[in-house]
This record gives sequence, C-alpha cells and structure tokens, in this order.
Amino acid sequence: MAGGGPTSQPRKGGSAKKTGWKIAAGLVVVVVLAGSCVAGALSGDDGLAVTPPTATERTDTVPILQRAADVQGICYGWTLQAGTDVVSDGSNLGEGVGVEGDPRCPRWVRVVADVTYVSESSESNDYAYVTVEGSADLDQSHLLAVDAGLERFGLTEDAFLDEPGWAVTRAAVSLPLLLAEAGGAVPVPVAATNPTGPPPPSLPAAGNDLWRDRWGYLLAAGGMLLLTVLLVTVGLVQRRRERREAVPPPATAGAASAGTPEDR
Repeated sequence: MAGGGPTSQPRKGGSAKKTGWKIAAGLVVVVVLAGSCVAGALSGDDGLAVTPPTATERTDTVPILQRAADVQGICYGWTLQAGTDVVSDGSNLGEGVGVEGDPRCPRWVRVVADVTYVSESSESNDYAYVTVEGSADLDQSHLLAVDAGLERFGLTEDAFLDEPGWAVTRAAVSLPLLLAEAGGAVPVPVAATNPTGPPPPSLPAAGNDLWRDRWGYLLAAGGMLLLTVLLVTVGLVQRRRERREAVPPPATAGAASAGTPEDR
C-alpha cells in the first residue's frame, strides 16, 4: 500500500494537463469561428459597393458628349457617387474630368446619381437619388424637364440601383436630346455614317419582265401544247389501225371473184 501512494499523484497531474489542453483547444475553436464570422461579414460588404461604369461605357460616352458640346455650346457630364465618395465622373472633356467649375465650360449640364446600398439586417431600403444640375445661366425649368424626361429612357430608380454605372452614362448621353426638347438648346443633327471600303458590286442586269411576270401562263400554255400533240398522235395511230382492219386480205378477195364449179 505504501508504494501505491506516490504513483497516484502523477495521474492527477496528467488529468489536469489534459483538461488544460481541452480548454486551450476550445478557445482556439472559438477564435477560429469568430474570425470566420468577421471575415464573412467583411466579404458581405462587397455587395454594398456601387459599381462604376465599365471602360467601354466610358469610352463610348465621351465622344457622344463631345459632339453635342461642339454643336450646342454646352458641356455635358456625369457624376456617380456613394454618399460623399465619388465613384465615377466624366464629361465631354474626358474621363475623370468634371464640368462644374472648369473654365472651359462656362455653360454646363450634368447628371448626378447618389446610390446607397444598406445591409440586409437594416430596416432601411436601398435608394438612388438622381438630379440634373446646370450652370446658373440655364433656365431651371429646362433642367427640371430634363430630369423628368430620364424615365422615358428607362432610367428609373430601379435602373440606377441595378446597374448604376450603365445608368449614369446612359443618362449623360440623354441630356443633349432632352435639353433640346425642353427648348434649352438647339437639336444635335444625326451623324451620317460614311461607308468605308470598296463599294459593293453592282447587281446583275434584270431579266425580261415578260418572262418573270407571266411564267405561270407560259408554263400552262406549254403544258396544253404538249397535251394537244399527244392527243393528235394517239388519234392518228388509232385511225391507221382502223383502216388496216377495214381492208380485206388479198386471198379472200380472189376466191370470192372466181366462185365454185357449181356456180359456173
């Protein structure tokens, strides 16, 4: 019994170490799970970012605004922002160049879209606030008419929420047309496309209209002619056959003329 006492103490210490390792492992699991939740929350914020216009949308918009500015003498631009952060801006002066306050644009009009996304846990809804602004010398009633006319092109609040980059550039190219309709600027003439490359080959000479317009009648007449020839041929063959059957054989005719000895 005396020897059993010393061996019992290490066993108690071993169980205490095992308990400590279990607690440490549990803490590690809790930390990992918490880090995963934080990472998931941070990654979920990416869906709240306002997407700017694509490179193609920007490069296609600037030339259209340049042509309108040259004709109407008014600079046109766009600004897309998320709260106080500017996501994208541009104008007929180029990408990333605004029109407000630029000395090259004493008269200007721009569309400003403020798009805000809220998290799913919030009770608020996503919203897009779109306005049309212009220089002080422009009639405000014309700007209000341009702002109201954006919905005709499908540029509603839902469009700015779904595709903010596309919507703001689409609204920018619509400004010259809407301002001209409101009476604030002259209309921009439609650009005539100049064909490039060699001219297309000339078409072959047209055929005679007599054959093209009356081919059905000619086909029917040809069919009737063939049928007539066939009927005439059949009639001639039948008539020859009847004539051959009507003529008696020569031997029968000679015997009939000679008669019998009793008749003599």
